[in-house]
Amino acid sequence: MVDKKRIIVAITGASGAIIGIEVLKALQTQEGIETHLLISNLGGTTITQETEFSIEQVESLADVYHPLKNLGAKIASGSFAFSGMIIVPCSMKTLGGIASGYSDNLILRAADVCLKERRKLVLVPRETPLNGIHLRNLTFLHDQGAVILPAMLTFYHKPQSIEDLVHQLVGKILSQFDIHYDKFRPWEG
Repeated sequence: MVDKKRIIVAITGASGAIIGIEVLKALQTQEGIETHLLISNLGGTTITQETEFSIEQVESLADVYHPLKNLGAKIASGSFAFSGMIIVPCSMKTLGGIASGYSDNLILRAADVCLKERRKLVLVPRETPLNGIHLRNLTFLHDQGAVILPAMLTFYHKPQSIEDLVHQLVGKILSQFDIHYDKFRPWEG
């Protein structure tokens, strides 16, 4: 029996690393959540180029950090109990790897485990415009059970800052795991 809800968070090389960082920060505030973090090589580059965070600071936001090439990590196995995975932001390279079943790193393998074990896999793609290959991969992964939650801006909550926009997206992501986020303002009609 698992005492905590375990959630894997992966940050890949698409623009928007701050969204993944804010997801980790939000999960830290939740009781009963254990986070497992993965950062792709280009995800690390994006973190240092787009944010004021160091890689070490981002790693410290998670309960467990797994090196990308450690395919022997416990999260690479379906026998390890976890609730699901959030890939935020999700690059088109990572999306293509998941869609093709090409699991040559731990992000791709953990996503593969989610699909084969029918666990929640939330993909937050951050790319524009989308080409036909992107659309095909997104549709295919949706049909396999993944949740496609693009990093779309919302304005009904009258955001006053970029931070407000990020928090709204973080709330939408966490709601996929039935996790309440105080900084999220749902549509009230």
